[in-house]
Amino acid sequence: MSLQILVNKTHPLPADYIPLDLTLTNVPFEEKEYSEKKLLRTTAAAALENLFSHASHLGYSFTAISGYRSYQRQQEIFSTHVEKYGLEYASQVSAKPGCSEHQTGLAMDISLPSLSYQLLPEFGDTKEGLWLAKNACHFGFILRYPVDKVHITGYTYEPWHFRYVGIPLAIHLTKYHLTMEEIE
Repeated sequence: MSLQILVNKTHPLPADYIPLDLTLTNVPFEEKEYSEKKLLRTTAAAALENLFSHASHLGYSFTAISGYRSYQRQQEIFSTHVEKYGLEYASQVSAKPGCSEHQTGLAMDISLPSLSYQLLPEFGDTKEGLWLAKNACHFGFILRYPVDKVHITGYTYEPWHFRYVGIPLAIHLTKYHLTMEEIE
């Protein structure tokens, strides 16, 4: 599968899709036990390790929260959101199974110890979140769901969700403030 594949509400993955090159990502995780959340595709894992290492040298301490997510796990998460909040709201804050970038093995949710490892909109206003949104592109990652692109992506602002697309495309998308949907 291409590193630039568009996965969203109108471009789903098959239920049986599992990346063949998933590998354990060697970065700090909030969860200490082994979990599929610690997996990314090989290229994305190496890029995330480089990103975290570079950030650490600059004094930024990021924590990875959730990478790869199977179709079945996404079904559980989406169903929980529907039960709690109803289908309309759940569809704005959570992907239906098959429609989550996490299933590609190319997306990672990132947080901070200072936010108690939660995935909060406030992450985008921290010095770390601002640095990451601006500089992740140099490692091949983009901020996937910007605050001013909700009408295009169909998802609420997620300053913690970064997607690997490769350095050239990431730099282009960041420079011109575009989403994956806008390059289709």
